[in-house]
Formats: sequence, structure tokens, C-alpha cells
Amino acid sequence: MASWKETDTIIGGELVKAQAPIIISVSRSTDIPAFYADWFFDKLKQGYSVWINPFNGLKSYISYKSTRFIVFWSKNPRPLIPYLSILKEKGIKCYIQYTLNDYEKERLEKVPSLANRIDAFKMLVQELGVGSVVWRFDPMILTDDITINDLIEKVRYIGDALKGYTEKLVFSYADIAAYKKVEYNLKRSGIPYKEWTEPQMEEFAQRLSLMNQEREWNYQLATCSEKIDIEKYGILHNRCIDADLIARLAWDDKSLMEFMKIKVQPIPTPSLFDDGEPEFPNGAIRLPHNQYFVSSHKKDPGQRALCGCMAAKDIGEYNTCPHLCEYCYANTTKQLALDNWKRHQQNRNSDTITGK
Repeated sequence: MASWKETDTIIGGELVKAQAPIIISVSRSTDIPAFYADWFFDKLKQGYSVWINPFNGLKSYISYKSTRFIVFWSKNPRPLIPYLSILKEKGIKCYIQYTLNDYEKERLEKVPSLANRIDAFKMLVQELGVGSVVWRFDPMILTDDITINDLIEKVRYIGDALKGYTEKLVFSYADIAAYKKVEYNLKRSGIPYKEWTEPQMEEFAQRLSLMNQEREWNYQLATCSEKIDIEKYGILHNRCIDADLIARLAWDDKSLMEFMKIKVQPIPTPSLFDDGEPEFPNGAIRLPHNQYFVSSHKKDPGQRALCGCMAAKDIGEYNTCPHLCEYCYANTTKQLALDNWKRHQQNRNSDTITGK
């Protein structure tokens, strides 16, 4: 299922070809909510932005005239809060993949305090609803100073704080060797990282699952793009851009449901001779007002083999995130990210994030 088509759009008085995505990702490549929220909502108002292909440097126009749903990704989405009313006015639904880690003591990220970020999580849930803010602890990184016990304790503290505020916890095991620039940058910063072994992954999964039960969090546990199968602990392979979650949150958007080929149907009323609940087809998911739909999630073939996401147009740019996480895969170097952030601040109304 492609999430966009080409359309003729008038930009600067000229007719140009633009991609017109129905579902957009904001963004895997950088933290737009934290650093570029004003830019994004200005572009949304204007109706377009320009995206630079990271592989060939070519520019293309992105039109927002058909956009019906946004998946936000952020480590600090608090700046989104004043803009959520704009989405409501436009009838655009969203959810947030909120990466809420605790590496404060180790200084692996430049983010607000943990207390500030937990508070922001709860504020966003109050605005959007429980299912609309997904907790990510990503990645789980081992070092000489961070053990499995430490990670379990970090998750326990945040998990307790978020009980009742989210449905899901998504995590991944830091795979440093797979990303050479990450490996290089960690070594350059003197971070004594360790690669996960499969027995360690199993141990962590088992302990996390047990803690989820014992503390009655009832989170759906899921891994992001992990090869290891730990479903025996109730941990699924995640779909970060998830057609089923989109449908649950935007089932009343007829044009979006038609695009996604999802048919919302009334739950059959049991007759006097029926015993118990009505029978549902495989993949049926309940909705409000005694309705349901059948899952039709299809993986984006353009993503990595282990990625379960559906197709969506990402509008971000690499090398633009000033969080400066030590394990970042999206910045080649910290200096390049800071240079692009400075360039953006000097040209905040540019069609691109970097102003290039």
C-alpha cells in the first residue's frame, strides 16, 4: 500500500510535481517535534515542504493537501503541545512514538530531565488519549557502567510512572557493530559499550516480561527490528507505523479508511438463540460504538527486512538532530548536526530543514 501519489501543486506561482502522502512520518531521520515543530507546522500551513534524498541529494516537493495521519517520533515532544489544536482543526489524526529513555547519569543523550519528559508524556496523553502515545525505551545499551540489572531498574522506574498512560513498551537491543559510524563515534567518545549476546537478550526479555506481569503494567511488549524471537515471553515484533493503530485512532475518517481499504462494520447483535459473544473473523479489532474492523496491515517493502512498518512518507533529514545521542545512527558526526541546526536557525522559513 503506497502512502502517496504525485500531484500537480502550485508553489511560488509555478506548477510543480509533488508527492502527496496520505500518511507521513515526522520523522525517523531527526527529532522534528523537539527542534523543528515551528518549521513543520509552518510548512503544514503553507501546504508543502521540500525533502532531500539522503542517497543522491535530489530535492522533491512534499504536498500536504492529502495528509490525513501523522506518526511523530521524538525524545522530547513537549513542543508539539501548542500545535495539536492545529491538527484538530485540519482533521488530521496522529500518534507519537515517544522515546523515553533514562541515560541521565551516563549522559548518553542531551535531553530534558527525566521528570520533565515523564510529565510531558502525561500531558500528551491528556491531549491525545492513552493509545496515542507509545513508550519506547530505545535502544537498550550495555556498557561497562550499564548492566542488565541497571536497565531493568531504569525500565521499572519509568514503567511505574507511566502505568495507565500507555498501552505499549517498544524496545530494541543496541546493535553497535551493524552501524559502523555509531561504533566509530562511541569509541571516539570513550563509551565502553558492549554487544548483546543472545543469552543476555533472553535474560532481559524474561525479566522484563515478569516485571510487566508482577507490577500489573499490562503493557504490550514489543521489539523494534530485532531478529531474535522472544514471543514466548509475550514480546512481539513491533510495527512502529502501524495500520491497525492508525485505524483504531482514525476509524471515523472515511477517506483515510477508504485509502487503507478498511471497512468499519457494526458488531452483529446476538439473537435469542446465540450463546455468548458474537463470532468475529480472524484479525477483527473492536472499535467504539459497537463496531469493528479486520486488520489489513501490509509491510512497507521499502523498509528493512525486520521492519514491520506500513508505508509512510518520511519528511526528515539526517544530520540535523541536536540531541547528540552518543549511539545515534542518524548523525554522521555531532559537529555536522550542530552546523545544520545553526543553519536552520539562520533560515527558519526555508522549504527544507537545513535551509539548503
